Amino acid sequence: QVQLVESGGGLVQAGGSLRLSCVASESTFSSYAMGWFRQVPGKEREFVAGISWSGGSANYADSVKGRFTISRDNAKNTLYLQMDSLKPEDTAVYYCAAEWSPWGWGRGDSDFGSGGQGTQVTVSS
Repeated sequence: QVQLVESGGGLVQAGGSLRLSCVASESTFSSYAMGWFRQVPGKEREFVAGISWSGGSANYADSVKGRFTISRDNAKNTLYLQMDSLKPEDTAVYYCAAEWSPWGWGRGDSDFGSGGQGTQVTVSS
């Protein structure tokens, strides 16, 4: 699968914002729906948001709906996650991943591959 590199994490106070980026190594990026996931130690990977291959459709976990926005720039092979109104419970390592099959919709129940090395997001109260 395409190689993915996440960046943009950091330490922020509750109520603050961060913008994550995920750069793909191949132009085939534009053919695949993408998703953002997060994981805390001892828990399963959690779907956060997904976007269709064209960028025309987005899906969100209920816990982030209205606060996070997923987007993509296929010309730059880059996926974004704008995170606003951050809460301490958003603290996690965030990963991006591509769906296994092209031309997908990026839904929470889609079949995604593994992500990159991840980027740590820490929200202090």
